[in-house]
Amino acid sequence: MADTIFEPAPVSDTQPAPSGSTAKPSYVWGVGRRKSAVARVRVAPGAGKIEINGRTLNEYFTSERDRKSIFGPLEVTNTGGKMDVLVTADGGGPTGQTGAIVMGLGRALAKYDQSLEQPLRSGGFLTRDSRMKERKKYGQRGARRRFQFSKR
Repeated sequence: MADTIFEPAPVSDTQPAPSGSTAKPSYVWGVGRRKSAVARVRVAPGAGKIEINGRTLNEYFTSERDRKSIFGPLEVTNTGGKMDVLVTADGGGPTGQTGAIVMGLGRALAKYDQSLEQPLRSGGFLTRDSRMKERKKYGQRGARRRFQFSKR
């Protein structure tokens, strides 16, 4: 056994590439954040379907204000009804998730078509809202609320 030499099998330089590697995917990703919410938005050409965490827009958001704000980037870019939007939203509440979806949708549309970036930026859909909840401080009841002062 000492004189047996193991050689690896010869590798051909002309192996065909996998069929899916050369084709560009038809969808584009965009990530949006607001407060503690994160939304991963996927945009693809389609019939205008909007799906959030496996549910339709009307099932997921009960507030009319939240539903209307999601259409903001689509209206500014005139892509409403032409793009399918699939969203995975995590964390935060309904308003934070809505803001994250709007930002992620804006980023995905800007990546999908570079000519749409200027109207999205002027509409404020590419700007991160950096406002976060302020932390509670020690010696206080909350972030700014003090304990009640007693003179006597």
